[in-house]
Amino acid sequence: MLLTLQSAVEDIKDSNSSEVSKIARIAAHGSLMGARGNSGVILSQIFRGFAKAAEGKAELSPAELAKALEEAANAAYRAVTKPTEGTILTVARAAGDAATEAAQRDGADVPTVIQAAAQGARKAVEKTPSQLAILREAGVVDAGGYGLQIMLEGFLKTVQQSEVEEIEQRGRAALAPAQKSLALPEEGWGYCTEFVLEGEDLDVDAIRAEIAALGNSVLVVGEPELVKVHVHTEDPSKVLSYASRVGTLTKTKVDDMSQQHRLILDESSHEPAPAKTQQAPSARRNGVGIVAVVAGAGLEDIFRGLGVDEIVQGGQTMNPSTQDMLKAVERLPYEEAILLPNNKNVVPAAAQVGKVTSKKVHVLETHTVPQGIAAMVSFNPESSAATNLAGMREAAERVQTIQLTHAVRDTRSNGLRVKKGDVIGLVNEKLSCAGQEYDEVAKKAIDALGPRSYELVTVYRGEQATDSEVERLTTALRDGFPGLEVELQTGGQQHYPFILSVE
Repeated sequence: MLLTLQSAVEDIKDSNSSEVSKIARIAAHGSLMGARGNSGVILSQIFRGFAKAAEGKAELSPAELAKALEEAANAAYRAVTKPTEGTILTVARAAGDAATEAAQRDGADVPTVIQAAAQGARKAVEKTPSQLAILREAGVVDAGGYGLQIMLEGFLKTVQQSEVEEIEQRGRAALAPAQKSLALPEEGWGYCTEFVLEGEDLDVDAIRAEIAALGNSVLVVGEPELVKVHVHTEDPSKVLSYASRVGTLTKTKVDDMSQQHRLILDESSHEPAPAKTQQAPSARRNGVGIVAVVAGAGLEDIFRGLGVDEIVQGGQTMNPSTQDMLKAVERLPYEEAILLPNNKNVVPAAAQVGKVTSKKVHVLETHTVPQGIAAMVSFNPESSAATNLAGMREAAERVQTIQLTHAVRDTRSNGLRVKKGDVIGLVNEKLSCAGQEYDEVAKKAIDALGPRSYELVTVYRGEQATDSEVERLTTALRDGFPGLEVELQTGGQQHYPFILSVE
């Protein structure tokens, strides 16, 4: 929810408008683009409903504000296939109802309407354990609803500083847990899968119906040109392959919820974390397994989330052997495999794997990590290896890769003189630019590509990158290229503090 709200705030900062209708519309779009998690997607629909009610208005009267909060809740309910009470939906509706009641009183003004909405939200949050057994068992209130309560209190704080302290204290008191956690279900909780789908004349209802058949906690919202999808599923690759046939995928994120749960248990008990185990992949109808060469914990998680069956540790300066890749192929429960080297230097060894195994191995010559990720997004577990290879190769070729690192010696290449220690930018593996700072070189590299031809830059943070360097780089990209969407992912790769995927 924080990331969703931050995305809305970032978009608002770029606007000079003071009209509530314009600000609300910008917030609705920004929150949709940045929506993360079930509650985050619902929050984006709350913003959308509010914006719809505020359309054409420069400011809101108390009654209009209450109506906007009501419509915000209605929009959230409409977005959910199977609304569940005791969640953020209940809290949004309670806030809208309380605001409407307050607006009808004599002498009502905007601060009293906001205060009523915040208080209505708090009361609804406190009741959520009585509405949902899982909350009652854990001894907690609904997290999404509590997040909305905090936002409304922040809303109130901006207009009436003196009234918020008591509400904040009561809200915190409601969070006292009765126990630390719930037991992990035997079958696990699957993968939280999210992405934005872009295209023309997208049928939101049809997409929602298809996604609903592939998992639960389904949220599919948006417009014919832009659809946000959230689903909990046991097979994220099947969801992504369906979506890739409908439109263009961006902002893809796949999280293993069972693994997250185990990590939380480990932290709360202060016991060592159990060894990470890999679940046997679900059998694919096409009988094709996938092996990828990857280095970096974050990148490994991304590739696994996209459907890769086996990871071989390796990459720049850490080229795996043919034997390493052969073992991974032999572990696959399939007789046919696609191998992603993700580095030009790995390709020769990868090409030998098919000669020393009885399995049929296809080497898709991805030279960079972004190419490998793009290829995996287009993988369809229902299609043959030949069909997949064509689509994956095409997807990989559309991606431009920028790798940022430091020069280890003085050199001259492509007419560019570089001194040892300079930050250098490799565009599609060729030295393109140099400078003193990552943000400076990244902007030069994107300028060299021609930013008007692209829509999205995904920044993969390496293990050497500091928080301040990440902040400067992402800020510079957003400020320097307002037409590009900038997304940050944790890669954890060595040697390249930053890898940028430009699409």
